[in-house]
This record gives sequence, C-alpha cells and structure tokens, in this order.
Amino acid sequence: MKGFTQHHFLNHKYRSFSRTKNGAGFTLIETLVAIAIFTISLGAVFGSILMLYRTHGYIWEQSQAIEEARRGIEIMTKEIRKARSGEDGSYPIVLAGDKEFIFFSDIDQDGKTERVRYFLGTVNSDSQTQKCVTFIKGGSCDVTFSNFLNGTLISAQVKVSVEGDLGASNEYAEIFADGVKLGNLCQSGCTDCASTWQGTAVFDVTAQASDNSIQLVADATNQVDPSCNWEEVNHSLKAQFEFSWAEEIAGTEHELRKGVIEPTNPPVQYPSNQEKISIISAYIRNTPPIFEYYDKDGNKIEPLPARLVDTKLMKVFLVVNVNPNKPPQDFQLESFVQLRNLKQE
Repeated sequence: MKGFTQHHFLNHKYRSFSRTKNGAGFTLIETLVAIAIFTISLGAVFGSILMLYRTHGYIWEQSQAIEEARRGIEIMTKEIRKARSGEDGSYPIVLAGDKEFIFFSDIDQDGKTERVRYFLGTVNSDSQTQKCVTFIKGGSCDVTFSNFLNGTLISAQVKVSVEGDLGASNEYAEIFADGVKLGNLCQSGCTDCASTWQGTAVFDVTAQASDNSIQLVADATNQVDPSCNWEEVNHSLKAQFEFSWAEEIAGTEHELRKGVIEPTNPPVQYPSNQEKISIISAYIRNTPPIFEYYDKDGNKIEPLPARLVDTKLMKVFLVVNVNPNKPPQDFQLESFVQLRNLKQE
C-alpha cells in the first residue's frame, strides 16, 4: 500500500458512511429542517384542534346563557301578568323604570302578595319623606334632599300631597323643584282644612336630582288663609314630599336580578332589609331599555309618573351575550305581557 497513508484511509471511510449504499441519504441539516417542518405542522394541527374546542365551548356557554335568560323571561312575564295590589293596599306597580320594574304579585301561589323587583346590575332603590308647613297667608314652605346617591342616578320622582285652606278654585299650591315649576295641586277637587292629605300628584325630577341634591317648594296662592288646625294650629298650607330614586352601583352591570320581599304580619309592611335577591342571568348586555310600557291604546308611555297609572301592556327585551368580543353575536329575546288585573282600569 505504498503512497496510501492511514489518514487517507480514515477520511475515505468517514465519507463512505455519510450516505446510504445507493447514495440517497440525508445530511444533518436536511434532517433538522425536516424535524422543524414536522414540529410546526404538528403545532398548527394541535392549535386548530384547541381553537375548535374553545369555540365549541364558547358556543355551548352562549347557548346555556340564552336558555337561562329564556327561562327567566318566561317566569318574569308570568308574574307580571298577575300583578295586583299589595297586602298593604299599595297600587300594583311601584316603580316602572327602563331597567328596573317593581310590582306586587302572588308569585308562589300561597295566597299572599309579594313585592317583586326585577333589575339590571346592582340597582338600588330608596325613598325619603319630608314635610313642611307655612303659617302665612299665601306663604310657601320647602324641603331639601341631599347626599342620597351612592352610585349613578337612573331615575327620580317625587310624590307630593298637600293640606290646608284649599277649597276654592283660586286656592291651590304651586310645586317647584330647584326653581322649575312642576305643576299645581288642588286647583279642583280639594276641600278647606281637610285634616288629610289631598291633591296627590307624582312628578319626574330626574334632571333636578342628578347633582345629588334637590330643593322642593310648595307655594300657596295669595287667597290661601292660615285657618287650618290639623296637627299645627293656624297653618295655611302643609305639604308632604315622598322622594324616591333608583341608582346603579358599578361592578355587576350585566346581571339581571330578582328581589322578593314577603309581607309581614299585620300591620303589613314590606321591609327592604328582608329582600331576597337571586341572579336570573349574568350575561345581559342591554343598551336599550329592558322594560317598555304601553297604555290601553297601545301607545308607548315615556313619562315615569304616567307609567305607574296608565300601563296596561309591557314589553320585556333582553340582549344576551357571554362575550361581546367573540362570535356569535348578541342574541335578543322579546316578550309582551298584558297586566291582567289592570287592563280594564
């Protein structure tokens, strides 16, 4: 083996093992590239499978939310249909808001009428009552409500009643809220020194109460004399202001809730601290109102006070979506309900 060194032999041997016998083998780089392509392909397949499972899971969750809301709206309309006066004699409808409705109904068929509240999010409803009196001929008196809000005001109204020297057509009281005239009480239908509240009217004061303070004034005409003695001697005019409001507390704005208060034993009351609250659906996305109100002729009622006495038909509308940022899109549920005990009034 002259001229053929050991180095030449080893080098030749190494090269021969880098190929298969037919010369069609893979280099190291080719093998790594193939593994990389396989890994990427496998990742894409598993990613697609994972996405499919996630999409399927979301669709299932959305369908469950829709079914939950559907059951809720069926129960709600059934209870609203049977609305009736409270055990304490209260009118069947207590509050008729866009996203809160309070009424009386025997929802558990026990012969007793419960106070029922359907509302979106953490909606807080409350009320305060104040009275004032004037002893001056043609005088005025006022009350102020302030620092009553803990969240964002939804609606506010005031129920005003008066008593005094109010028997003649020129003897009446003008009612103002923060300087804005709301209306007149007792221009007709009242008597002098009745020793009971009369001329009752309800006014929407949402705009005036939005700054967390409102001043209410009862101003007697010049003909109202200080000749009445109910509780206060020689007064000309007394006024009672029942101020109520609804506000939204941030944090649970997509939860449709139900609150129920059982009546107490006589004397009947509905204590707000005994309200039992349950969640109907946690995925309500309403921007439009949940509740709409219609009179006996099918006309939509906008003013809040008129909703209490003129409502004969209601529309309940829910927008359901587990996650608005993902398909499928919003699902809408709609139902109309006639208040059976009010349709003839």
